[in-house]
Amino acid sequence: MKKPRWVIDKEQAKRAAASETVWLFGLHAVRDALENPAREKLRLIVTKNAADKLEAAIAASGITPEEVDPRKFDAPLDPGSVHQGAALEVKPLDWGPMGEVCLGDGRTAPRVVLLDRVTDPHNVGAILRSAEVFGARAVIAPRHHAAPETGALAKTASGALERQPYLRVRNLADAIIELQAMGYLVLGLAGEAEMSIEAAMEGKRDRPVALVLGAEGPGLRERTREVCDALVRIEFANDFGSLNVSNAAAVALYAARA
Repeated sequence: MKKPRWVIDKEQAKRAAASETVWLFGLHAVRDALENPAREKLRLIVTKNAADKLEAAIAASGITPEEVDPRKFDAPLDPGSVHQGAALEVKPLDWGPMGEVCLGDGRTAPRVVLLDRVTDPHNVGAILRSAEVFGARAVIAPRHHAAPETGALAKTASGALERQPYLRVRNLADAIIELQAMGYLVLGLAGEAEMSIEAAMEGKRDRPVALVLGAEGPGLRERTREVCDALVRIEFANDFGSLNVSNAAAVALYAARA
């Protein structure tokens, strides 16, 4: 009996995910990945200078580096990548199911960030860094139309990619509904919203809170807006105030802190 098309597509997607690898680059990103026991490491390319700087992390990781001449650094990176003489091929991290990651620790009401089609890896990397600083449980984005785990994202995250869960879900609206079923208050950021984050949080700081941010320009999609509990804005000193999405995420996390 011939397999249905959807079964074939699912099997192909599973095989593709299993074979997917990521090249991380830059001393900070490579060091943090080498020191992360949960990260599957495949290949390390370094210059002599970088190997000396990463000596302890390399020794702890157990990986055997390939030392190369700085003029013949042949890791498959995009031209212009500031690799600082270090590149590490790895498997993407598997953080587990969203429901488990977002449960919280039982001590402080958890905070999470959801990204609606934010595709710039530098923005997502900066958001991961802010999420780690402010103690968020996870950054959640759709599998498609979102920045994948890349070397550029990891470098901007400055090590946060190894410690801050970056979860990719099939459908963002469904993820929001699942979080609401877990007790989360879901706030979507929109510049035209009438209510501020602080007003929405009044008397609710002991609740789990999810902050949803859209891409710069388009903002939140209609379906995303519909499933949020409320739309909120960041208060600006002037009418013309605006922030890029990574800065907005940092401000929103601070404003919504438990």
